[in-house]
Amino acid sequence: MAVTVSPTPNPNALKFTVGADVGGPKTFVPGEAIDDPVAAAIIKLDGVTSIFMTADFVTVTKDAEASWDDLSPAARAILAGHYGD
Repeated sequence: MAVTVSPTPNPNALKFTVGADVGGPKTFVPGEAIDDPVAAAIIKLDGVTSIFMTADFVTVTKDAEASWDDLSPAARAILAGHYGD
């Protein structure tokens, strides 16, 4: 299944549906130990402030100054590389 990106009520958060179980619920933030390779890769993207993973989706939250134009394709590529596309 292709990774689909959906808006959320929060303009600083996007929902990435991957079509596979991502585990969770679990939340990751910068500066904490991260034991999930997908979350670890996404949290390194400039501007990401948190990641929430549960069921078949991942919600990525960014700081207000960061642009989805850069973050969304990068996060989608990481997720597609891990969960298939």
